[in-house]
Amino acid sequence: MKNKVVLIGCGNVGMSYAYALLNQHTYVDELILIDLNKEKIKGEAMDLNHCLAYSPTKVKVKVGEYSDCQDAKIVVIAAGSNQEVGETRMDLIHKNSGIFQNIVSNVMKSSFDGIFLVATNPLDVMTYLTLKYSNLPANRVIGSGTTLDTARLRYLISEKINICPKDIEAYVIGEHGDSEFVCWSNAGIALTKIDTFLTKEDQKILEEEVKNSANEIIKRKGATYYGIGMCLVRITSAILEDKNIILPVSSYDQKNDVCISTPAVVNKDGVKEKIYIPLNEEETEKLTDSIAIIKKAIQSLE
Repeated sequence: MKNKVVLIGCGNVGMSYAYALLNQHTYVDELILIDLNKEKIKGEAMDLNHCLAYSPTKVKVKVGEYSDCQDAKIVVIAAGSNQEVGETRMDLIHKNSGIFQNIVSNVMKSSFDGIFLVATNPLDVMTYLTLKYSNLPANRVIGSGTTLDTARLRYLISEKINICPKDIEAYVIGEHGDSEFVCWSNAGIALTKIDTFLTKEDQKILEEEVKNSANEIIKRKGATYYGIGMCLVRITSAILEDKNIILPVSSYDQKNDVCISTPAVVNKDGVKEKIYIPLNEEETEKLTDSIAIIKKAIQSLE
C-alpha cells in the first residue's frame, strides 16, 4: 500500500511543506494537492514534479479531490486565513472554524481512516475541531503544536551559547499562541541544567523572543512558512517511519477536554502517548492559564 499524503490548502505554508518533502528522504510515495484555486495547484504540481530529477525522493505530486483521501495515510490541513500584522493567532478563530467544518466533513465522506495533521491557526482550537468533526480516535488527530516554537527556542539558545540546537533539550509547551511558555525547570544540555548555561535574565529574554518571533517575521515579510513546513515534514516522517520520536505536538487532553502541546511519542498510530513534564509551581500556573484560554476560545464557538 502506498504512503499517500493529501495536502489541503496550498498557500505559503502548504507549499513550503510540499517543497520540504521533496528535499528530504521521506517515505511519502504520492502527494495529492487540494485547493480552491485549481489552476494554481496545477502549476504547483508541475513545478514540484520538475524537481524530481534532482530530489532524494521519488514522491509523485498530483492534483486531486477529496475522494483521494480515502486511502491516504495522512491528510495535512494547511487551509484557512493567515495571521495579519497586529492579529493574534486566536483572532483567526471565527474565520477558520467554518472553513474546517467544511474541509473535515468532505474528507470524512471519502471514508478516510488515517491521521489528520493540522497546521492552521489558532492551532489548538483547529486541532480540537478536527477531532470533534471527524470523530476519529484522539491519537489520530495531531496539531503541529509547539514544534515550531520549540525549534525557534533551540535555535536562539544555540546562537546564545554556541551549541548545536539538536543537542539542546528544551521545550515550549501549552497553547501555540501568546500563553505558551518554556519549561525551563526541566531544560538542559548533556544532562546539565540549563541554568549552568543561561542566567534567569537570559531565559526571560529568549522566551520573549520566541513568543514574538512570528510577529517579527510577519511585520517584515507578511507571513511565516518555512519553519512550519519543516516541522510538518518532521511529524510526517515520524508517522510514516514509525519512529517513536518525541515531539511537542498538540493532541487531545481528555482531563481538560482540549488539545494542547506537551511532548508526545509520535509513531505510525499518531500520538502513542503524551508525556507530562513535571512542572514547578509557576509553570503549573502558566499551563493552567493556557488551558483556560483554549477552552474559552472553543466555548466562544458554541
